[in-house]
Amino acid sequence: MNDAILLQANGDTAEILPFGAELAAWRADDVDMIWAKDPRIWDQTAPVLFPVVGWTRDARVTVEGKTFPLALHGFAWKKGFEIAARRDDYLRLVLLDDAETHALYPFAFRFEVEFRLRRGALENNLIVTNTDARPLPYACGLHPAFRWPLAGSTAEHAIVFEKPENPDVPVIGPGGLFMKETKPTPLSGARMPLEPEMFRRDALCFLNIASRSLAFDTGAGARLKVTLDDFPHVGFWTLPPAGYLCIEPWTGYGDPVDFHGDLSEKPSMRILAPGATARHGATFAFERDGR
Repeated sequence: MNDAILLQANGDTAEILPFGAELAAWRADDVDMIWAKDPRIWDQTAPVLFPVVGWTRDARVTVEGKTFPLALHGFAWKKGFEIAARRDDYLRLVLLDDAETHALYPFAFRFEVEFRLRRGALENNLIVTNTDARPLPYACGLHPAFRWPLAGSTAEHAIVFEKPENPDVPVIGPGGLFMKETKPTPLSGARMPLEPEMFRRDALCFLNIASRSLAFDTGAGARLKVTLDDFPHVGFWTLPPAGYLCIEPWTGYGDPVDFHGDLSEKPSMRILAPGATARHGATFAFERDGR
């Protein structure tokens, strides 16, 4: 389960670990995109988030009057996945509910993580199917850590949204709860210059964004473009002075400070009908000026 699966396409490569369906490496146009993991700082590269995103109050959730120990970002990143389909440039991994997941999240489901590699780009999709007889409350997300600085640039990096966004983001309080208060970011219109100290206290979480794409710009004629498919929220996070920036597309987010209800009533949770399937995706593309 610890052996990475190699994808190849037109000289580009990606490596995915079946444990956690974690993207361990991606090399595009001879540039390493994913940070080189350092367990002394953070022992992950790209955890997959399901069936919740963010912190839950006291690391627990309530379902139909019963309490379950479902904690930060759920459990998919701590589970072994099976190979459902595989080609040279494509991989689909699957996680099914079992006795261990039922003790944390009492629903039947099929959760698939899909990778498609092409020259200069990596498509990463999350597919949720409700195999339960009841409606399925869920949230999911991606959490890849990209190298910062990227492509060897020594210039100022920035996030550039497709459209102007609200520069104020929620304050994340004790226990990871989302407070009603907001805090300003250096975002001006659509551009947010990046400095490690911005993340000294916690992640910056932009909720219900207008943009369907954004770019991690190196300031030196290259950028990582991120195109979102049914991911309305995006978080940015690092542990300064670590050499990465996590760009995290989400369908949901952490518990609001005033939320105490059933998981199905939590703001931002999706509710999937029995037998239904939902698909959420992001495409990461490395671009250079003049190409």
